[in-house]
Amino acid sequence: MEQTRILVVDDELIIRESLTGWLQRDGYHVQSVSSGEEAIETLKINGFDILLLDIQMDGISGMDVLTHVKEHYPDIDVIMITAFGSIPSAVQAMKSHAFDYLLKPFDPDELGVLILKLINYRATIKENLFLKEEYEQKTRFESMIGQSRPMQEIFSLIEDIKDADSTVLITGETGTGKGLAAKAIHSNSRVASGPFVSVNCGAIPKHIMESELFGHQKGAFTDAKETRKGRLELAGSGTLFLDEIGEISMRMQIDLLQVLEDKIFYKVGGTQPITADFRVIAATNANLEQAIKERKFRKDLYYRLNVITFTMPTLRERKEDIPLLAEHFLRKTTQEINRGVERISRAAMDELMLYEWPGNVRELSNAIERAVVVCKTRTITPFDLPIVKTLENELKNKYFSLNDVEKHHIVKILDDTQWNITKSAAILGIDRSTLYNKIKRYDLQDDHTK
Repeated sequence: MEQTRILVVDDELIIRESLTGWLQRDGYHVQSVSSGEEAIETLKINGFDILLLDIQMDGISGMDVLTHVKEHYPDIDVIMITAFGSIPSAVQAMKSHAFDYLLKPFDPDELGVLILKLINYRATIKENLFLKEEYEQKTRFESMIGQSRPMQEIFSLIEDIKDADSTVLITGETGTGKGLAAKAIHSNSRVASGPFVSVNCGAIPKHIMESELFGHQKGAFTDAKETRKGRLELAGSGTLFLDEIGEISMRMQIDLLQVLEDKIFYKVGGTQPITADFRVIAATNANLEQAIKERKFRKDLYYRLNVITFTMPTLRERKEDIPLLAEHFLRKTTQEINRGVERISRAAMDELMLYEWPGNVRELSNAIERAVVVCKTRTITPFDLPIVKTLENELKNKYFSLNDVEKHHIVKILDDTQWNITKSAAILGIDRSTLYNKIKRYDLQDDHTK
């Protein structure tokens, strides 16, 4: 274990020697100086974990040194040394983020206990920071967020295929994050330094798709006033992401299959071959196997794309990720639009967990953004969520336990009355003590006062 480094700062020689001797005896690395000026200079040269600092010193005072340390060396914890008559100054030092103060004359045992207390505190802070970083690493992969098993499996798969050049087909419902997965694959691949070129096959009109993909030579058609690079050429040495590949026309499917097989293509009106030096990732929310049966998608192109394939899970399949995602979107939105919304109420989070999210993560992101915009306090409540009326309609057609129904109804009444207990109890037809017991049982919290 690394030795704790302590700097003693006191203008009395006997105090410096006593503290240094006791601390060295306990196994700490100790250095001492006699003034605030020396302390500031020593901190420039050597690193320390703990500072034992006298409040009353000539020249630069202990309070001035404390201010300097907290500004320039925030990781150093400070224990102030004070005489009985200077206790008010020590209290002021605590308000300025000193860890504690030590009263003269010293008791060696008291000093030892205080130092151990501080060391344990530092270890706890360090461990919590490590756990937080480890948690964030486990729940985040590039721009994707998820602690659920389905998302952890996606993260692991992307890591496994990062060195492969094979085409990838990503399936899944709209809003599940297929585009984010494609970017994560690119960012972890050998072509990460190259461009990531995205083509939304469903958004480009069919009559200009060929020019968009392949580019064209000047004069190739009426509006071709100059030679232009297509998306295939722009993706050179990088990744070509074909989003909504199921929307591409049969003619373009043939042309694209030719590119994937021959690794060359030509601009519209061009005669010079261009090497197809890019990795292909495709995504779709359509059932391509059904499309093949209906003769809307070519079987040979499907098998060419379907080398590595995976399905992005719906939000319904990863509900344990909802709190994590909601908090992420809350922080992101408040930063972007500079709103003072700080939290999501327990009742609102319950609504988020109960809803089925047909639009998946994209719908959740939009719901949180809307809630931040309309929220009138620092806390998002169910009233701020666009899903609540939809949820209430869904409740009419679903089966729930009596406890779930009772909890949901009590939350609604409390929110409707702004947590007026007397009024809520009257509406519910129960007395106040019964309502308090139910609030405690269901762990309900009043967020309107925050």
